[in-house]
Amino acid sequence: MPDLDIAEVARRAAVPASTLRYYEEKGLIASTGRRGLRRQFDPGVLERLALIALGRSAGFSLDEIARMFAPDGRPRIDRGMLADKADELDRTIRELRVLSDSLRHAAVCPAPSHLECPTFRRILRSAATGTAPAPAVPRRRTPRP
Repeated sequence: MPDLDIAEVARRAAVPASTLRYYEEKGLIASTGRRGLRRQFDPGVLERLALIALGRSAGFSLDEIARMFAPDGRPRIDRGMLADKADELDRTIRELRVLSDSLRHAAVCPAPSHLECPTFRRILRSAATGTAPAPAVPRRRTPRP
């Protein structure tokens, strides 16, 4: 398959050409040359860009992603690094679940004002200190006669 010009790579990878130039500057991808003023890329760059996109969506920095490739350009992904990132994502998910549950509680809290709701006050304290709020404690409902 012939080389692809930068516009075609940008279209297929759904990234701006400026991102491709930046990735090339960072050493994440390499062009094979130029045709006129346009950079040319081997079609294999699309798979590499897909790996970069996956790494970015998982929260890896570009420097971390760069270390996932061997000097010959082949993927060399450290499984321990993947496990550590998965653990980090799990912690973030738990923190976001607690925050979501707390906000849902505050939304239906029977207190006359949010500032009178203990759960909402806990959310405010957590926001001020940059910590995750403790899980909302569900109120026991007493059955109506």
